[in-house]
Amino acid sequence: MTTLGTASAEPGEVDTGRLEVGETRDGSPFGLPVAVINGAESGKTLYMQAASDGDELNGVGVISRVVPRLDPAELSGTILIVGIVNYHAFQVAEHRNPVDDTKMNRAYPGNESGTSSERIAAATFEAGTRADLILDLHQGSTSRMIDEVRVRCGKRHRLYDDCLELAKAFDCGYVLDQKGPDGQLARAAPDEGVPTVDPELGGCVGWDEGSIRKGVDGVFNVLTYYGFLEGTLELNRQTRANSFEQYGAPGGGLIRMKKNLGERVTRDEVLFEVTTPFGEPKETVTADSNGILWRTRRLPQVASGEYVCSVGTDVDSY
Repeated sequence: MTTLGTASAEPGEVDTGRLEVGETRDGSPFGLPVAVINGAESGKTLYMQAASDGDELNGVGVISRVVPRLDPAELSGTILIVGIVNYHAFQVAEHRNPVDDTKMNRAYPGNESGTSSERIAAATFEAGTRADLILDLHQGSTSRMIDEVRVRCGKRHRLYDDCLELAKAFDCGYVLDQKGPDGQLARAAPDEGVPTVDPELGGCVGWDEGSIRKGVDGVFNVLTYYGFLEGTLELNRQTRANSFEQYGAPGGGLIRMKKNLGERVTRDEVLFEVTTPFGEPKETVTADSNGILWRTRRLPQVASGEYVCSVGTDVDSY
């Protein structure tokens, strides 16, 4: 029997339930939706979670499509899932937990007696570190972004190679290999011996079906490569960026991008221009380095200094 919250499954069974983590402002208990998929045969354990940031919904779309396709009779090992992590932010479609104004993916490993976000982080961290592998499903918030996987443990970490391998198995085609900030699950869980990556599945308002399909494929790639499902998976080379350069608007107006997401850019090449509302050119911004256009803002209007785009730099493949 494997249990997560109120979900319990014997080998060959699936169950869903709730992982209780606190109370709302009227004193009502609330819990995170969880699932246990217990394979008929023994094997590794995979933990997956989505919506750590409440407006990043593509991961929820991935899980809602993956779970109905999984037959525990054909599975070796166990899959533990928290379908929606940032309960309060998800309810209001916001990025941060509105109860404590915290970005959830800066709260790990959490504190079971701490703030709202710290309590949720502690409960999901305990669930995640029961596993052999972790997929923390994200997206580029509501920006436009390529589909990629982030390796956040840092190049000197003892599990660095294992995290790179997990990212390669997911096979989005692009990997950001850059040590993440404190409090990220993909930084904290490797310290407990669990290889962890966070697939960043595009960026959109609501769901993007193309990114969701890529995420579903990625999950099944991982399940096949690590022996949860029968079959073999040949690893493909990934295009890797080892750092970012971010660009802001030199003045206010409307942005006109000159490169598309995923396109290579060269140093001094024009990335975007700023125009007046009448289309009159005001400023142009060029790339400081060679790289790949990785992420852009969604809305065209900007104020002086406002974020416009990011270029992935120090690009190689592995």
